[in-house]
Amino acid sequence: MDYLERNSSLFDDLIGQPLAVELLTSAISKGALSPAYLFSGPEGVGRRLAAFRFLEGIIHSGCESLGTRRRLENFNHPDLLWIEPTYTHQGHLVPQSQAEEQGVSRRTAPQIRLEQVRLITRFLSKQPIEVSRGMVVIESAESMPEASANALLKTLEEPSHGLLILLSSAPERLLQTIRSRCHQIIFNRLEFDAIKQVILKLDNYSIDQLSDQLDQPELSALAAGSPGMLINNSRIWSSLPQEIILRLKETPSNAMQSLSLAKDLTDALDVQNQLWVISWWQYHLWLRNKDFIALERLEKLRKHLLSFVQPRLAWEVALLEIFPRS
Repeated sequence: MDYLERNSSLFDDLIGQPLAVELLTSAISKGALSPAYLFSGPEGVGRRLAAFRFLEGIIHSGCESLGTRRRLENFNHPDLLWIEPTYTHQGHLVPQSQAEEQGVSRRTAPQIRLEQVRLITRFLSKQPIEVSRGMVVIESAESMPEASANALLKTLEEPSHGLLILLSSAPERLLQTIRSRCHQIIFNRLEFDAIKQVILKLDNYSIDQLSDQLDQPELSALAAGSPGMLINNSRIWSSLPQEIILRLKETPSNAMQSLSLAKDLTDALDVQNQLWVISWWQYHLWLRNKDFIALERLEKLRKHLLSFVQPRLAWEVALLEIFPRS
């Protein structure tokens, strides 16, 4: 039995990414590991899952180990450092995944901060405890500001026995010098059958729920071949105040309505949900009347929010430019 057949079960739950599986399996089997990898592709298509399975395969020479799998997925392995974007709260860094639970204000977008990159450098400089190399995964690597990116580049330039995996849905936003030092593994959008296969494997998720979501063209378009994004879109959509949804669909008809909508949007939604609303509204306006100018102005608004411009002011200016009627 050859290597690929013997170890096919390692990536069995990574659906719809045959090329990525082939490349990662080959790297493990040949022992030809790069010091840094860039897993690029849309959110929710398996990049995160692939990172867990890849590390499991590296540790156990391509074989499965359910015990190690649990430790990695619970971030309980001493030789794994998992980095995600953070918010600052009362002088502390709070990971994006814990912000809502801890009641952290999310009025600005989270970042991979300089302190986190310095932690990576220290971690990789230490002798690993159980395995042959320290392992670092950076989620949403494109969220690094310039100082963090330059510090990471310095780490990549220095010889190390560690392994670094960057996960990014927008690799074009990374420094070209960082991209050039990583072995890129591309993850593709999934076809409908693969999306259905992924979603129906989840607990408490029915074919009727899937059909309801696909019946909404904006949610389906935003998902763009990503089962994870389809589920996330549905969750965000159901959490939005219905009054705001109706006002977005009707669009403002005068300056006062534009200013009122800007205020209510920024009062009711954190920046992450505001960014999602921009994407939804772009699809909605395009499907309704092919309003290309509005799409461009909303994209400019997205860049302003990501650049930490005061959200209410950014929305007011954008809406007054898109809907100038008085």
